[in-house]
Amino acid sequence: MGADWELGAAAGRSLLLCAALLVAGCALGLRLGRGRAAADRGVLAWLCYDALVHFTLEGPFVYLSFVGNIADSEGLIASLWKEYGKADARWLYFDPTIVSLEILTVVLDGSLALVLIYAIVKEKYYRHFLQITLCVCELYGGWMTFFPDWLMGSPNLNTDSWLYFGVYLVFFNSVWVLIPGLLLCQSWVELKKMYYKGTSSGKKFQ
Repeated sequence: MGADWELGAAAGRSLLLCAALLVAGCALGLRLGRGRAAADRGVLAWLCYDALVHFTLEGPFVYLSFVGNIADSEGLIASLWKEYGKADARWLYFDPTIVSLEILTVVLDGSLALVLIYAIVKEKYYRHFLQITLCVCELYGGWMTFFPDWLMGSPNLNTDSWLYFGVYLVFFNSVWVLIPGLLLCQSWVELKKMYYKGTSSGKKFQ
């Protein structure tokens, strides 16, 4: 096998940290969703993981970007972003678009995820309003992260490596497209059910 197939120590640590956050998010979400339907337990697991990523990975990225840059920073979180920077060089230095999106992601998306967890657990009426809002924000963030670079011919993206392109860029980012898309569909179905239920109930009392 060539060197391209060998995971270095930094890549291994980064993937292990992401896996640990996934396990923690799933465990917390499943605990919060005890006694609820399988779909809600799955949504809670995703939301807990989503919030953990926003606050524990992207939050420090924003901080490190303002006090310097990722390329010159040290520590576990900095090493993770340095590793990701091998796939997308904009994360190594202060890119205004990326940092602006990450501020929005940490503050807005992270907060929405926490409030949505509460809304699901407590069965609040505004659950699907928040769910739709969060999903649209996640999809917008993904679009604005990549589309400007694609328009310029992807000068900052490493598409030559199966690891950097296939795993870091495609897999990890497509998760934040696929799952919000599925949650939007779920909200559509549930709102439709509520509408028809309300319509049917109204007719009974006419």
